[in-house]
Amino acid sequence: MQVFSRAARAGSLSAAARQLMLSPAMATKHVDALEERLGVRLFHRSTRKLTLTEAGQQYLEVCNRLLPDLEEVEAAITSQRLEATGLLRLNTPLSFGVRYIAPLLPAFNQQHPRVAVDLGLNDRVVDLIEEGWDLTIRVGPLKDSRLVSRKLADSAMVVCAAPGYWALHGRPKLWSELQAHNCLSFTLSNLSRPDVWHFGKAGERRVAVKGTLRTNNGDALVAAAVAGLGVLYEPEFIVADAIRRGELELVTLDAVSADLGGIHLVRSSDRAPPAKVRAMTDFLLAAFNANPPWKIS
Repeated sequence: MQVFSRAARAGSLSAAARQLMLSPAMATKHVDALEERLGVRLFHRSTRKLTLTEAGQQYLEVCNRLLPDLEEVEAAITSQRLEATGLLRLNTPLSFGVRYIAPLLPAFNQQHPRVAVDLGLNDRVVDLIEEGWDLTIRVGPLKDSRLVSRKLADSAMVVCAAPGYWALHGRPKLWSELQAHNCLSFTLSNLSRPDVWHFGKAGERRVAVKGTLRTNNGDALVAAAVAGLGVLYEPEFIVADAIRRGELELVTLDAVSADLGGIHLVRSSDRAPPAKVRAMTDFLLAAFNANPPWKIS
């Protein structure tokens, strides 16, 4: 349409080609393809000049109405690549989002006032592409090759319970001794089943556990553990605040915790993500990479 309308105004395909930085042959192919698709001739062509046919005059009127709108839309979309604007949809695990993402959003808004954030909080693995999320935070190993990830930080798995629980039941020293304790389990864990906890770098050491509570929410487990119900085996970022307040206490066992796989910021594999996505990515990397706020030691 651009080639056609410029050729109509200039009376020459070669002039239109120069204006659009195309070869004359390519400009001719554009108009030929347009005429073939429409099934009519748009130009009377001679060796000296192009003149519009009746159909060409009608089509030019349509182009004159549509092209300015298309250029405006393209400019708006292009500006989103250059300037952080619009709605950013960010999904995070519930506990992580409430503790560590929501408190940062005022600072992000000050830096990028033209970006509105839609913060989704849930512990299921969302499909970014199908559900329309711009970014998501995932805890643990990544499997989807359609996605691009940036590691925000590490977070170790730790074993802890309330001081009163340890005083009543004793502190385990061996990882295998956990089978004698009331173990509170997270049902959505990537590392362990609710009835089996994994230890060792590769998760090769497995202990069968039992307990009176299992749930799909980490905060519910922390609340129960603080009340003295049992033992937790959870990521450091979930229990760090309770440990700092003295409500939970760590134990050191004879096996290292299983590797959590890191905390990652994930987006779809768009080669040129909008500026709003780049802005949030840079902001969160700066917030977490150097000194994650959940580090206990």
